[in-house]
Amino acid sequence: MIDMVKSELLKYKRTFMRKLIVFAPLFFVLYAIPQKLYIPADFIHPWYLLIDLVYNWWPVIFIPLGMALFAALIESQEKKAGNYRGLRAHNISPASIWISKIIVMAGHTFLTTIVLIIAILLCGFITAGGTIPWLELFAGAFVIWLVSLPLIPIQLCAATWKGTFFSMAIGFIGLIAGVLAAPKSYWLYVPWSWATRLMCPIIGVHPNGTLLSASDPLRDISVIPKGIMMSVVVFILFTMITSVWFTGREVK
Repeated sequence: MIDMVKSELLKYKRTFMRKLIVFAPLFFVLYAIPQKLYIPADFIHPWYLLIDLVYNWWPVIFIPLGMALFAALIESQEKKAGNYRGLRAHNISPASIWISKIIVMAGHTFLTTIVLIIAILLCGFITAGGTIPWLELFAGAFVIWLVSLPLIPIQLCAATWKGTFFSMAIGFIGLIAGVLAAPKSYWLYVPWSWATRLMCPIIGVHPNGTLLSASDPLRDISVIPKGIMMSVVVFILFTMITSVWFTGREVK
């Protein structure tokens, strides 16, 4: 499996995927700075304001659309590399290929999360000042990454099955569904809403971008372990289901 992952990583060397790891976090951080400048200085602690703005938009926009784009780029690169013809020429397990792609995509999104944290820190040192809320900074970033993992096999399956347009369409539908479901009681049944919903108690911001009062039900921290446990289970389940689908598709 390690060799398969290394092989997958080589395919994406010097591709747009590597640039997306850096450009996507920088875009959202730079987008938050102008908004921050128009808000009164005494409205909220500058660091919290910056983190709230970034972590509100990041799961709403990048997670659904970014995952869809990552998956589409992986499938596009696979077509350039031979469109799985190597499976027929060598004794390679299709399931291993599929799981290695999921691992690589999870790794890329993890690196994107690291870049996001660094970008927030750099911009915060320039525009915020004061005490850094380390807990919100790291908890928000890594919780978003963790609970978004189930979207990887979903989007990879969509891109492999029907191509880039279908993958992006699923991502756009997921964006809308996630925003609508996040503040509702049925949020747990919509994977695209998990990151947005869990940010409510972590950063204290409603999915629509407004600050939550201390007594707001959306601040209930019990959703955090519930969402994390659900995401891990669903990620493993979706990975197994899609690997079986991919194996059947490639051996035909």
